[in-house]
Order: sequence, then structure tokens, then C-alpha cells
Amino acid sequence: MPRKNEVPAPNAAFAGAASPFFVTPADRIAWARERYFEEGQRPSGLVSEPVIQSWQRCLAAGLKPHQRPDFEPVTRWRANAALARSELLLDAAAPELDQLDTLIAGTHCRVVLTDGQGIVLRATASPAGGHGVLDIGTRVGVDLAEANLGSTAPSVSSASGQACTVSGGEHFFGVLEQVHCAAAPIRNREGALAAVLDLSIEGQPFAFDAFSVVRLFAAAIENRLAAAQAAEHLLLHFQLAPAMLGTPLEGVAVVDGRGQVGWVNGAGRALLEHPRAPQGMHDVESLFGITLEALLRLAGAVAPQPHRLPSGLGVWLTVDPPGRATRPAADAGSLLDVNRRHIEHTLASCSGNLSAAARKLGVSRGLLYRRLREWRDADEASAPLPAT
Repeated sequence: MPRKNEVPAPNAAFAGAASPFFVTPADRIAWARERYFEEGQRPSGLVSEPVIQSWQRCLAAGLKPHQRPDFEPVTRWRANAALARSELLLDAAAPELDQLDTLIAGTHCRVVLTDGQGIVLRATASPAGGHGVLDIGTRVGVDLAEANLGSTAPSVSSASGQACTVSGGEHFFGVLEQVHCAAAPIRNREGALAAVLDLSIEGQPFAFDAFSVVRLFAAAIENRLAAAQAAEHLLLHFQLAPAMLGTPLEGVAVVDGRGQVGWVNGAGRALLEHPRAPQGMHDVESLFGITLEALLRLAGAVAPQPHRLPSGLGVWLTVDPPGRATRPAADAGSLLDVNRRHIEHTLASCSGNLSAAARKLGVSRGLLYRRLREWRDADEASAPLPAT
């Protein structure tokens, strides 16, 4: 049996090697790099399989671990083209990205959104005069694709289609060994990769579960993107409890005018799929046990309705009519409301000084000003008319 703190050889390739004592995860990763890059032995069990496959692709592309990657943005034409193609995505993602920027303001993390090809579309503003890897590597227009920046959470997530973390020496290039990142893919209504959401930090590990956070916000953005793309269709929201509706945990399905289900998000598929489900079901009555006419009667109803799926599982559902691209917050305790209270308290503590409040929150003055203006406009629009 292995002694305390001793890790046995993970497969036959390591059977003849003495197993070192791993004091830290960095020691384990360092051994994996040595075995793979110097001795050509596959480090199964030492780093994740998606990272190993990414290392393989990087070597096959002619990249070398000791090289310094190119952190320069792509050409202005290519960057502008990426931003233009992603206009609907950026609009849909803006509320969640603003919210996430506010939530991580007390950390040293960066929020990065890339398109499906790895071009940075938006990132948390870097501090003035910053010269760290993240300061230069997360600018709008920088190419984070695997062929350029090697194994990073955004590139591995893009290649695998799965959420992942890449920590320290798991990055292919040694210059990135001080970076820790977690990323999750965002798919469009056709199921194609539309973007990748990433959380990164430099010089220290995450002090919270970044993997869970990035998955939650990526799901929220994906739901918003589907709603924006489904302006002419019904949007069906469903979950096991009414309180979960209007959150990133809700199931979402797009239903067209013929009653065909064109897209179901991950949370929704988890509720609909079961071992005996026949393949190729696309009409709403087969999937949900409800007719298109019944859905239309529910469209726009404020209160969630109980419903039983063909599997026998009971859910609660609401239906957005065509043309309604976004939904109201689930309740007054939503994260946006919490953010508003936190921001207003911070602003008050700074005697109304926007610049000071922005520095304290760790966001740009422009972002803070936009959020305050949005709230002001919303308050004015909902205010009762004066008596005549």
C-alpha cells in the first residue's frame, strides 16, 4: 500500500517510476509536465483528460512549452468583424456580465467573454499601468484560441464543448503558470458554439468555486441569447419549483408556430430525457404533453402553472409570447436587486462621488454610470402619472 501522502503510479507507463511525494497540486502538475514534455509519457490521472488532449494538439501544431505566445490583438478589421458578428450576443450577455463584474469586484479576478473562435469581445478593465499576463492577454481583440495561446480554460472549453478549469502549470505555455482560469461554453439556438465565458486570476488560486460561478453565468447568458434569437417564437420556461423560474437554473425551450421544439437548454434536457425516451421527438406535444393551442392560451400569464410531463414528472411552467425577448426578474431578491442595494450603499459611503465608488467596487466609472442611468430610467418609467 502507498505510504501517507504518496501517490501510486496512475497507469502502466509510470509503474517503473518511483512515485514522488506531492506536497501541493503544483508539484503534481510539475511532475505531469516533466513526464509528458520531457519523457513523452502520458500523464493520465495527474491532469485532466481535456488538458492532456489540449497539450497533444498544441504539440501537433508545432507549439513549444517554453515559447512566449503572441498577446497582440488581431487586426482591427478582424476584431471589428468579430464584434459585429457578436452584436446580438453582446447585447444579450451585457446584464449578466455587468452583474458578474460587480460580484467579483472584491476579488482580483477578470471576466472574459470570447467569441466561438477565441477572440476577446469583452473583459474586465485592467488597472491603470498593469503589466501582468492578464493585463495584456485579456484586451479586446486578443486571440485566445488554442493555436495561438495554447491550453487555457477558454481554449480547452471551446475545443471540448465542456466547462473546465486550467490551473497554473496546466497551461501549455510556461509563461502562463501563474494564471488560474475557469471557463464554460455558450451555445446559440442551433447548438453551435457562440462564445466562451471565462474567469481568470493571476498570482494566486481562486478563493471561491469559480467553476460553479462561471457555469451558472454562462447558462444565464445562453438563456438570454436563446430568448433574443427567438423573437418570433414561443419561449417555454419550466422547472421543478416556481422559485427556480427566471433564474439560470430554469429549463428553456423554443417552440415555433408549427409546434416544433427547435431548442432546449441543458437544464431543460435534464428534465425531459429519460432512458425510454424515443429518439427524434421534436413536436411540443410529444416532448411536453401539451398542445400548441394550450401553450398559446398560457402565453403571457404572470403566475407559473403546474404541468405534468409525459414521463410523469411534475413541473411548473410559464410561456413568453412571440416578441418578448426578456423576462422580468423572478422576485425582489434577485441578484440584480442585491447589486443595486450594494452599489447604492457604496455610492452613499463615497458621498455620491462616482469615481470613488467605481474604484471601491472595482469597476469602471462608465459601467457604474450606465447602471445608475438604467435604474433611473426604469424608475421614471414606472412612476405614477401626476394627478390632473
